[in-house]
Amino acid sequence: MPARTGEQYLAGLREQPREVHIRGQRVEDVTSFPGLANGARSIANLYDMQHDAALQDEMTYISPTTGAPVGLSFIAPRTKEDLERRRVMMFHWARTSYGMMGRTPDFLNVSIMAMAEAGDYFGQNRPEFKQNIINYYEYIRENDLTLTHTLVNLQRNRHQMATTRDYNTDVALAVVRETDAGLVVRGPRVLATLGPLSDEIAIYPVRNARLAGSEDAWRYAFAFAIPCGTPGLKFLCRESFDLGRSTFDHPLGSRFEEMDAIIFLDDVLVPWERVFLFGDVDLCNNLSPRTNQYNHSGHQVVTKNVAKCEFVVGLASLMVHTLGSETIPQVHALLAELIENLEIMKALLCAAEVNAAVDEWGVMCPALIPITVARNLFIRMYPRMAEIIQLLGSSSLMALPSEADFDGPLAADLERYMDTDTASARDRVQLFHLAWDLAGSAFGSRQVLYERYFQGDWMRNASILWDRYDPEPMMQQVRDFLARS
Repeated sequence: MPARTGEQYLAGLREQPREVHIRGQRVEDVTSFPGLANGARSIANLYDMQHDAALQDEMTYISPTTGAPVGLSFIAPRTKEDLERRRVMMFHWARTSYGMMGRTPDFLNVSIMAMAEAGDYFGQNRPEFKQNIINYYEYIRENDLTLTHTLVNLQRNRHQMATTRDYNTDVALAVVRETDAGLVVRGPRVLATLGPLSDEIAIYPVRNARLAGSEDAWRYAFAFAIPCGTPGLKFLCRESFDLGRSTFDHPLGSRFEEMDAIIFLDDVLVPWERVFLFGDVDLCNNLSPRTNQYNHSGHQVVTKNVAKCEFVVGLASLMVHTLGSETIPQVHALLAELIENLEIMKALLCAAEVNAAVDEWGVMCPALIPITVARNLFIRMYPRMAEIIQLLGSSSLMALPSEADFDGPLAADLERYMDTDTASARDRVQLFHLAWDLAGSAFGSRQVLYERYFQGDWMRNASILWDRYDPEPMMQQVRDFLARS
């Protein structure tokens, strides 16, 4: 199957039963279940864009295997032009959700591509693992599948991680035995964003700490992918932030609930052909930097961040225009801060592409430092952006009638008193419902928490940036200056 339509995506979810639980209830069909269905429809809309005649050349490319059109996010870029084409495609998707869906399918498409192109890395000790990751990449590309993933193990006590950064816990996903058919794994993982709405789940080495060199470390050293309907795999969802209200009252939550889930694997069999790494602690610890997977996923992330910044700048500007506060200096300062964030993200994204280079695997790889800086900065930027929306909106974010009130007994009062010089009462209220959903609602609070932590722990990220940055040329400038007579 080449590039899928939205209906083919939804049909795929219905055709693969999976064990999903939410609020104590088993979900039979995620495409129709309240709180999940609208998120599935939003993903389906992304797939439909691949068949829009005006966009198709920017959304797909020709498969090197079948000659059919496949999603452009799967492309293995060989030139800077390929990176630019991929970014244009990712922008189309990011701007459709205004950056509010962080785990659209392109996020993992680019990651699996990077791993497959670095197939020799996986095959160092087990040659068959190289072919496994290549086969899997081609499989998801040719079938246009949606993936989720998990990177974090649960812990009973974070003290050891805080002091050593080594991973050691008895509450974790682990291999319990090997069989002729594959690995048998047991345990939980967090956090499978988009999990209930995905076709497959990729599970690879933990990112919250390095695997320690203990005798049983091999039990946690693995990378694999399985269908979301695999027997023994269970998804436990948090409360949905799609409250079943109208798009007027909850314009973001009613559309873009991508859902986060804990997964439990109860003696799940992972067939050998689905295993990409096993038993080698060093290979697992170095998977991301050696394959440049982080660079490519970061390319998608920063593209999404630009779209999100654009939307917040537009929202804040329309709020100010509606309230008539354009002449207030304090308002200018807040708007300028949002504009600075947007332009910084755009500049770093541009720098990552301009300074891209072909890596050891023959892939044109976005430059690491601009990607890392952009991801680290956004951890601090986005919570502040939400705060600025709160500051600009003030009481207008709380004095919010519902859509139903415009058809209720006080409708005439709303129309008489809640308009402004530039907006009708209904338009004003609708706008500030959007602002509330971005900066104050449960959906908006989840967005802030997501951006705080999905990029990784800021202090560990700072250590990684310092470790990978080369200050020697700058230090030499200082030495040269000190040596001048």
